[in-house]
Amino acid sequence: MSLFDLTIAGAGAALAKREISAVELTAAYNGAVAALNPRLNAYITTTPELALAQAKAADARIAAGEAGPLTGIPLAIKDLFCTAGVRTTAASKILEPFVPPYESTVSGKLLEAGAVMLGKANLDEFAMGSSNITSGYGAVENPWKREGSDAKLVPGGSSGGSAAAVAARMAMGATGTDTGGSIRQPASFTGLAGIKPTYGRCSRFGIIAFASSLDQAGPMARNVEDCAILLQAMAGFDTKDSTSAERVVPDFRAAAGKGVKGMRIGIPAEYRMDGMSAEISALWEQGITWLREQGAEIVDISLPHTKYGLPVYYIVAPAEASSNLARYDGVRFGARVDGEDLIDMYERTRAAGFGPEVKRRIMIGTYVLSAGYYDAYYLRAQKIRALILRDFTQAFGKVDAILTPTAPSAAFGLGEKMDDPVTMYLNDVFTVPASLAGVPAMSVPAGLSAEGLPLGLQVIGKHFDEESVFAVSAAIERAAGFSALPALRAK
Repeated sequence: MSLFDLTIAGAGAALAKREISAVELTAAYNGAVAALNPRLNAYITTTPELALAQAKAADARIAAGEAGPLTGIPLAIKDLFCTAGVRTTAASKILEPFVPPYESTVSGKLLEAGAVMLGKANLDEFAMGSSNITSGYGAVENPWKREGSDAKLVPGGSSGGSAAAVAARMAMGATGTDTGGSIRQPASFTGLAGIKPTYGRCSRFGIIAFASSLDQAGPMARNVEDCAILLQAMAGFDTKDSTSAERVVPDFRAAAGKGVKGMRIGIPAEYRMDGMSAEISALWEQGITWLREQGAEIVDISLPHTKYGLPVYYIVAPAEASSNLARYDGVRFGARVDGEDLIDMYERTRAAGFGPEVKRRIMIGTYVLSAGYYDAYYLRAQKIRALILRDFTQAFGKVDAILTPTAPSAAFGLGEKMDDPVTMYLNDVFTVPASLAGVPAMSVPAGLSAEGLPLGLQVIGKHFDEESVFAVSAAIERAAGFSALPALRAK
């Protein structure tokens, strides 16, 4: 068996038995990054020397009998997480020279657990996008190919670099952030499992903010068990984050093996949308059948305000972004373009530093927050957001989890759909409602499109009930038996 065939769980067991070393494993992954990243552009910054040093320390921990489930495991860290001493850009030219003096809580927890950092993964600029084409450091290529075609496909976004790295065997797992679907949609496009935990489950300290009331860190990996192992290390209360929840972190890995017998699974009528492709609809029906066959009860439910999810999201998120991104002005950190006076310097720095999509969202956000429009747009959006949350709360009075598709299509080509921002925003139609409600949701690979591309199903759970999400996702994973692999990968 190749080292690249090992899952995180499998590699952890092999490391513990001293069948392989962390240095050996990390060297193999460093080689994969060096070979594949020039084409796929999954990493903005690679850290091969740092990774080997961390691997040597991991081997010492293993020899001392102090190993944990992530000791010696090579990971990609999305370039939205501040990493002490390692450049952090948020895929924006405005942060190109920024080297943080401190570590984000999530990446710090992973390093404390013994993980090895291979580098910083590419993303849509400031996490704004669903295709990974808005990065200031170039688009990421999906390692999957349509049957009979070498056309380049998008990996989804914003965590597209994380997704491409794991799918192409350039990392064993990766961190992502999910604001409106930025873990789940790229996981679906690249044949991975990925979970957005409950808002507050993972600390946001040290994560460069996009929309503060929505952003949530989570893991992406090859299967449900590996995601459970990663989230176990990432989650937990943090005094440095006022939105962090003081809740006990349960055993997510054990939850993945519980099964679904006796569980009630909700199927929302509103997700059966006009124009949904026949293969997405068929996959959803197949998922329902798999869960019923494993002893779950299927319940029809209604989430009536789902149709307002996208318009609410594209008011709330840009409004928060326009506020959060005001700090990038060339004064304190990051890039600076000198001007004739202070205002001119602000304008020149922001014009040069931000890409078109970021500028678009800042302008939308500033508009909806402006005098005369605040009540008509932002305040109304927040009221409808409360109704979306109420829909989920009422539904979870009847069911234990909800099953939907993850994305309305398989991965599309670089250059397709990209002339119209509104068409691009529709990629998040199935993922946004769970983000607005703050509930946990996971994408799990469940099948292939007619063109041989991965398709995912989404499992949504109650607040702080990731255990049920893992149980249902693992049941789908077992039934689907998804074993297809991308064309471009380390072997």
